[in-house]
Amino acid sequence: MQFRKEQLLLYAVTDRAWVGRQTLMEQIEDALKGGVTMVQLREKDLDQETFLEEAIQAAALCHRYGVPFLINDNVEIALKSGADGVHVGIEDQPVAEIRARVGKDFIIGATAKTVEQAQQAEAAGADYLGVGAVFPSPTKKTAIRITREKLQEICASVSIPAVAIGGINLENAEEIRGGGMCGIAVVSALFAAEDVRRAAEALKARAEAITENDL
Repeated sequence: MQFRKEQLLLYAVTDRAWVGRQTLMEQIEDALKGGVTMVQLREKDLDQETFLEEAIQAAALCHRYGVPFLINDNVEIALKSGADGVHVGIEDQPVAEIRARVGKDFIIGATAKTVEQAQQAEAAGADYLGVGAVFPSPTKKTAIRITREKLQEICASVSIPAVAIGGINLENAEEIRGGGMCGIAVVSALFAAEDVRRAAEALKARAEAITENDL
């Protein structure tokens, strides 16, 4: 699937902490129905076989809605599952190594917390950046906080698009308006919601409002 920066507008990152009322696949489908524009499957504790089975299901689901599907960290699972790409953190496999292996059409996202990291990721072949945490994050309690000014500086330092991530919700998203990002990545604001589809609709509208001058 060809990558476009508009696909970063509302970037859903899964977290099975809130699975219960619905299965993870049901949550993902409700998010897709609500208008998410990219989905990243993040699993830290599943065995590889179960992870792959889940990834294959999620990839098929996302593709049915025409939405890019990425895997967090695990390049092997991404390639075997039919995912469109992978997102890697600063301490994960280097972007250049992944790009050399997968070719130009495979989407690679990279985390950046500094201008230097952003520029290195771009030079190595990343398609987009995940910049944050812009707010305290319930999923990554030790994450370093990045101000709106730092977000803006990082986004302006590269030519590839960026998505803001970290503790973003409907109430605080307005605070990063003008940060230079092309969209917002959300976890608990979406998957912890009572109504995932309705939450996605509201978050997408908010993302459109705060990024309208940045697209």
